[in-house]
Amino acid sequence: MTMESTLVTARAQLRRAVELLELSENDWQTLSTPRRILEVAVPLRRDNGNVEMYKGFRVQYSTTRGPSKGGVRFHPQIDMDETVALAMLMTWKCALTNLPYGGAKGGIAVDHHTLSLSENERLTRRYTSEILPIIGPERDIPAPDVGTDERNMAWMMDTYSVNAGFSVPGVVTGKPIVLGGSLGRTSATGDGVAISAIEALRVRAIDPKGATVAIQGFGKVGYWAAMALENLGLKVVAVSDVNGGVTGFSSVAQLWEYYQSNGNIGMPGTDKLTQDELLHLDVDVLIPAALADSITEKSASGIQARIVVEGANAPTTPGGDKILEEKNILVVPDILANSGGVIVSYFEWVQDKQNYFWTADEVKQNLNDIMMRTFKEVEHMATEKKVTWREAAHMIGVSRVAEAHKLRGLYP
Repeated sequence: MTMESTLVTARAQLRRAVELLELSENDWQTLSTPRRILEVAVPLRRDNGNVEMYKGFRVQYSTTRGPSKGGVRFHPQIDMDETVALAMLMTWKCALTNLPYGGAKGGIAVDHHTLSLSENERLTRRYTSEILPIIGPERDIPAPDVGTDERNMAWMMDTYSVNAGFSVPGVVTGKPIVLGGSLGRTSATGDGVAISAIEALRVRAIDPKGATVAIQGFGKVGYWAAMALENLGLKVVAVSDVNGGVTGFSSVAQLWEYYQSNGNIGMPGTDKLTQDELLHLDVDVLIPAALADSITEKSASGIQARIVVEGANAPTTPGGDKILEEKNILVVPDILANSGGVIVSYFEWVQDKQNYFWTADEVKQNLNDIMMRTFKEVEHMATEKKVTWREAAHMIGVSRVAEAHKLRGLYP
C-alpha cells in the first residue's frame, strides 16, 4: 500500500468535482492548496532512557468555513502526503454535512503498539506542545483517529490547558466523558456507517432484515458499525483485522468478547479468510473500514456486493472506483458514510462551549437528522446531475467551500 496514492486519489476527486461544477482555474488553485502545513520533530525518552526522534505532522487544509477539524493518527506509515490528503477530505466532509469547520489532520509516524503507557503519554504531550501554537478551540480542534483514543485526547487537552493556565475542554474532541466528552462519540462513526448502509439498501430496494454484510476492519469504526447493523436485523457474515478475516461466527458480540480476551479474531469454530476473500464475498453490503487503498483496480474486479459503504478514509482508488461504477455497484463515499465521527465531535465542541451537555438520545437523534439530511442531498444531486454518489458528495462539499472563498474575498 503506497500512502502517496491517497493524495493522488484525493486530488483526482477534487479535480473531477471542479470540472463538474465548472469552476475556474483560480478556484482549482485555491481549493487544491492546503492553508498551513507543520512538520515537527517529536523526541521521546524511552523507559530505558534512550531518546528516539519521530516525525509529527499537522495540516490545516482550510479555515474558510470555520476552525479546522480533524483527527490525530499514530501509525508508522503516515507521511505528509497522506496527512494533506486526509485533511483535504475532512474539508469536503465538514462542508458536505454543513458543519462550521474546515478540515485538518495530524499525527506521528510511530507504531503505538510499541509504546508503553508512559511512553505514549510523553509522546502525546510533546507532540501537543510542538503543535500548540496553531491549535485551539477557535483555531483547530484535534480528535482521535487510527492509533489514538480518548486517553490521548485527555493528555492533549491537559497539555494545552496547563499552558493556557486554565481548563480548555473544547481544544479537542473525543475526550473522556468526565473531561467534557460527549455521550455517543465513541460509536459515532460506526453509527453513521450503519445509517448510510440502511439508506443505501432502501435506494437499491433491498430489505434490511437479513441483508448480509462483510466488514473489512474490526476497530473503532468496523466494530461499532457491525454492532449497530446486527442490532438493526442485518447479518454480519464476515469481519477482518490486520491479520486477516473470519466467517462462521454466531454474533458480532460473541466475536468481540473473544477478541477482547485473546487479542485476535481467530475464534474456535470460525473459518479464516484473506482480505481479498472477504472483499469478494457475495453479500449485500461491503464495508471497507480499515486503511486507505483497500479497493484497487485489481481487487475491485472480484467484488460481488451490491453496495459498498466506505467506513475508512479513501479506501477506493480511482481505478477501483471506475470498475465499481461499471459493475453498477452503489458506492456510498467516505465523506458521507463515515461523517458520523466529525458530526458528534461537533456536538461535543458545542456542548463544551455552552457547558451544557445532552443526553445520549439527543445525540443519537441529532446525528440521525444530519446524516439523513446529507444522504438525501447526495441522493438528489446524483440523480439530478446523473453522476456517481462520490461525485455528487464532492460537488456539494467543494461548492460550499468555493462559495465561502468567493464571499470572503482575497486578502489583501
